[in-house]
Formats: sequence, C-alpha cells, structure tokens
Amino acid sequence: MRRSSMKRLMSTLFVLAFAWQPLLAQESGKDIPAETAATVPALRDFHSVIYKIWHTAWPKKDCEMLAALLPEVEKGVAAVASAELPGILREKKTAWNQEVEKLQDILKEYKATVEAKQKQPLLDAAERLHAQYEALVRVIRPPLKELYEFHVVLYKLYHYYMPQESLPHVKASAEQLQEKMNLLNKVILPARFKNKEGSFKTARTQLDRSVSELGTAVASNDSGKIKVAVETLHSHYEALAHTLE
Repeated sequence: MRRSSMKRLMSTLFVLAFAWQPLLAQESGKDIPAETAATVPALRDFHSVIYKIWHTAWPKKDCEMLAALLPEVEKGVAAVASAELPGILREKKTAWNQEVEKLQDILKEYKATVEAKQKQPLLDAAERLHAQYEALVRVIRPPLKELYEFHVVLYKLYHYYMPQESLPHVKASAEQLQEKMNLLNKVILPARFKNKEGSFKTARTQLDRSVSELGTAVASNDSGKIKVAVETLHSHYEALAHTLE
C-alpha cells in the first residue's frame, strides 16, 4: 500500500474511533441506575400509612384512628403527587397522572368525612384510598420480570449509548439484549394475560428478529445501520410492551 493511502486510512480510522468514544462529559451527573429503577420512593413510603389504614383501622372500624391518620395521608398524597417518574417509566406518565388525580380526589372525600364525623362514609373513603394506592402500584409495576430486564438494557442503549455514539457500550448492549431475549423467549404468560397470548407471541417474534438484526448491524461497524437497527428494535419493544397493557 502506498504511503499516502496508508496515511488517509489511518486518519479515517482515527476520526471514526474518536466519534465512537463515550462522551463522558455528557454522562457526568446522571445516575443511570436510578433512571432504570421502576420504583417511585414516595409511593413506597406512602405504603406505611396505607398499611395502618387497611390492616388495623379499617378492619376494626376504628374511625378515630382513621381521623388521626389524616395528616399522614395528606403528607403521603402530596409527596406522591409531586414525585417524578424515573426515565424508564416515562411512557407511564399519562396513566400515572390520571391515577394521581383520582388519589387527590379521594383524599378530599377522606378529609371531608373526617371533618363531618361520618363513620360509614369515612370507612368507604378509606377503602377507596387503599384501592387507589394499589392502582398506582399497578401503573408502575412491570408486567413481566424478563420484559423489564430487557427494557433496562434497551433504555441505556437508546437514551445514553446510542446518542453518545459509544460503540463499545453499544456492542456490549447488543450482546446483553440477546441474552435477555433468550430468556424472554422462554416466558410463559401468567393466566391473567392468556387472552393476550397470540398478540404477545407475534410481537415477541418480531422483537427477537430485531435483536438479531442489531447484532448484525453492530458487527458491520456501520453507524448508520446501527442507528436504524436500534430505532427498529426500540419500536418493536414498545409494540411488545403494549400487548400487555
């Protein structure tokens, strides 16, 4: 190979290598593990007062205790209402906000019955409060452990590594996604999802194909092909997740 051609080749390789380096400056200050944890601390903390209501006061029809718990209920509802969802739950935001509004409405009922000293309406409000807490838990609870674990890897790839064009991280993510896909392919849906089994399997097959295509694209080192493959895989993940909603 002529010396001038070698120089051009080395220059090109250097530029490509630099472009694919992790942009550490952009990553600084971001807590990726926190972003990928499907939990809301304020809701978890709210369980402490819900537990007292549902397992002590309500079974005993202890309206004095229910009234005494009002400040804790107000504090818990306020914390839940002001809580921000982690990044991995961003697609749940609309449903979350709707359920939070219902929780706030129930709090108004709870408070009004406490002030009016109405026993049965207070017990009914306490029951609705507990049911609404569970509704919020269902919003953020992953439908399948294997699907959630797949999403954790995909989230980091799609929102961090791909935008930063960090090829080493992208390659590692592609390998992890294949491992997670292998586990997801073995999943047998719980009974509550049996009516969704057909659409789930169809979408899962499509996602499996997308994971394989990402592996092929990554092996080519072609950034354009990799970006297209990641976008396609992300769309097919969303399609699979929607089958369980």
